[in-house]
Amino acid sequence: MKLAGIVLIIIGVLVYQGFTYTQTKKDAQLGPVQIQHQETHSVPIPPVVGGVYIAGGVLFLVASGRRAL
Repeated sequence: MKLAGIVLIIIGVLVYQGFTYTQTKKDAQLGPVQIQHQETHSVPIPPVVGGVYIAGGVLFLVASGRRAL
């Protein structure tokens, strides 16, 4: 349960403001010559979702700590 709490906190921090990724697209290819471009995409995630993950992770850590006592 402690590991699950740590994983939830890490996920919550990573997705707190959303994330972006870059995709390379090939436009044309003439023999060995390629023309390509990169597109950056943004995936918006509400900060509330990240906060819920962080809070859940903290609760898991607290619950696992109290149960061990």
